[in-house]
Amino acid sequence: MAKKSIEVMVGLFVLLGMLGLVFLALKAANLGGAGGGDTYTLQARFDNIGGLKARAPVRTAGVTIGRVSTITLDPKTYQGLVLMEIQKGFEFPKDTSAKILTAGLLGDQYIGLEAGADEKNLAAGDTIRQTQSAVVLESLIGQFLNSKASDLGSAQPASGSVK
Repeated sequence: MAKKSIEVMVGLFVLLGMLGLVFLALKAANLGGAGGGDTYTLQARFDNIGGLKARAPVRTAGVTIGRVSTITLDPKTYQGLVLMEIQKGFEFPKDTSAKILTAGLLGDQYIGLEAGADEKNLAAGDTIRQTQSAVVLESLIGQFLNSKASDLGSAQPASGSVK
């Protein structure tokens, strides 16, 4: 009898451990629990979305207020079209700007919203006009190396004799 109760306890412990791992995996993948409550959709166009992914957070002042729902390519402008689900309690002026930012030096990317000063607010389905694309680290390094190479090339003395 004691052996059976120990086996049941071990089984329950293993089951709780598995449930804990599933919970952590869902939280790490941003799939656990919807943001809660009603949302409305905003969209923004970016020249370069970098590594932005669906379900990435939308933040303002460091507070998560929504999620990226879909990312597609606009066939007319060849820009990345990002749809965001924003919680109903948060309203933004029409001149709000959206930036693709990175959490930390090499962290995940998210959309940061900066509220403007317009008296009218964005409505469901509106497009945020002022956007700033993602900063691609490889492009920055390439620009830096090219500028240093051109500086070195122009610093070399001209060949020829000086009299």
